[in-house]
Order: sequence, then C-alpha cells, then structure tokens
Amino acid sequence: MSAVRRLQALKSTLSPGVHSAPTAVGGFRQLSTSRSPVDLAFERVDPPEPKSKSPLLIVHGLYGSKQNWRSLSKAFARNLGRPVYTVDLRNHGDSPHSAVMDYSAMASDILQFCQSKSLSDISLVGHSLGGKVVMAFALNPSLPKDMLSRLIVVDISPAVGPISPEFRRYIDAMKEIDDAKVKTKKEGEEILKKYESASLPRRAFLLHNLVAPAKGEPLRFRIPLSAIADAMDGIGEFPYAPGEQTWNGATLFVKGAKSKYINRRNMGVMEQFFPNMKLESLDTGHWVHAEK
Repeated sequence: MSAVRRLQALKSTLSPGVHSAPTAVGGFRQLSTSRSPVDLAFERVDPPEPKSKSPLLIVHGLYGSKQNWRSLSKAFARNLGRPVYTVDLRNHGDSPHSAVMDYSAMASDILQFCQSKSLSDISLVGHSLGGKVVMAFALNPSLPKDMLSRLIVVDISPAVGPISPEFRRYIDAMKEIDDAKVKTKKEGEEILKKYESASLPRRAFLLHNLVAPAKGEPLRFRIPLSAIADAMDGIGEFPYAPGEQTWNGATLFVKGAKSKYINRRNMGVMEQFFPNMKLESLDTGHWVHAEK
C-alpha cells in the first residue's frame, strides 16, 4: 500500500491548485538574533473536489523543506478533499534565517503562521525535528482552543536525548562542500559520499539545499550551517518536562519499524504528554514519507 494510502488510513483512525509564498528571494539571507516569530515560507495545495475546509498542515524534518512533501501534499489534497499546507521552518528552505532555533521559537512561528491564515480545526503533521515542533505547538498553554484538532507525529518522541551522530556528520559534510566551491551537484555528491556512502536518496535529500547564489557562481548551501550547528545540542532537548503540560486531543505516533527514535524507553513519556495517543508502525526506517 502506498504511503499516501497508509498515512491516510492512519489519519482516519483519529477521527489541485498549488499556491506558494516564499518569504525571501534567493537562498541567502541575513541572520537575525531576535526571538520574535518569523514569517514562514509555505505552499498550499487546494483539493480538486473540496470535501472539508479543515486544513492539513505538514512540518518537515531537519535539513528538509516543504519541497520534500510536495508530491504527498498533492495526493493528500486529492484523496482527503481538504487544503494542504506545507511550511519551511526557520533556517530551512525559503524561510528566514535566525540564530535562535529552539523548539519554543519554532512552535511560535507555526502559531503565527496559523493565525495569519486564520486556520482552525487543523490536522497537524510533523516529521522528526518537525515532529518535536508540532508537539511543542500542541502543548503550548496559550494555544487557541479550536485551532488544533488532530496531531500526527512521525518517528520522533518528546523524550530528551542526544541527537544522532549522523546529523552532526552531515553538517561537517555540507561545510566541506561549501569550502570546496563546487560548480555542480555531482561534485558536491562526490564529497558527500565520504560522509554518506550507503544511501543515494539521503545524499539527494541533503543536496536539494545546494544552490547557486547567482548564475556562474559556485554552489552553496542555502541553509545557515553554522547557526544549525550551534543549535544542534538543543535539538535533542524538549521545552516541557513530563507532567508539566498535556494535550488531550487525538494524537497518532507513526513509527518507522526499522528506526529507534520511538522505542519502549520513551513510550511512557509520550503517554504522559499525550494521553489520547495511538501508535502505528510502518515498515520503514526514519525517513517514513520517503521510503514507503
């Protein structure tokens, strides 16, 4: 069964035109130090045959962007008959760059986005880093009562722990590629193979961020590598302690069966934060949406 049908079926247990709005022109932006929310770049896919006005909002993972979910967004809009939004988190895709990259700040960005679009009765999906962001969003005590109806968290838990070494390794790889001033993605991939030799899809995922600032110039990563590296320890954290806040709405955790991000050691923490949770497993690794 396809990922669309599996995730759609899982979503049901919780019971097209494309519009985009990048917030910046080009891939290279100044780095803000403000804690204020930033305006997130986004895309909206409208269903060809609307069945509901309640939107689906999707938040990507570390080093990702709204682009990673474009095909699934179109399929979700078509199959669910509802508008689908995908956003770029701060320091990702076309969204602004900031030295502040903790979960409270990123959840505030999502709240501002939803308020700016007058969204309510939202089904909210987050993968990996985006999963922790949407959990922080749901647990925010100032969240408007009718804004969120369903939460879907893909292969991540709210537990505190060190980030996987591979994510730090990828920062080193991308910095080396930047320093090499490559002219083609093929040249960048040859360097990246030293750090990620086994997975072509994962190399392609990282290299989608490698772009030319202007015609004829060397390629560079459009994400602020140093700011993300500085935030790396905080990515393993979570802004709430178990028992401090709960969200009692319908919550679905989707685990990649070959991944260790959701495991028996953090199930109790998940249940403390989200007492109305369910868990489903798909036969994938961590990159659930790309592998199935």
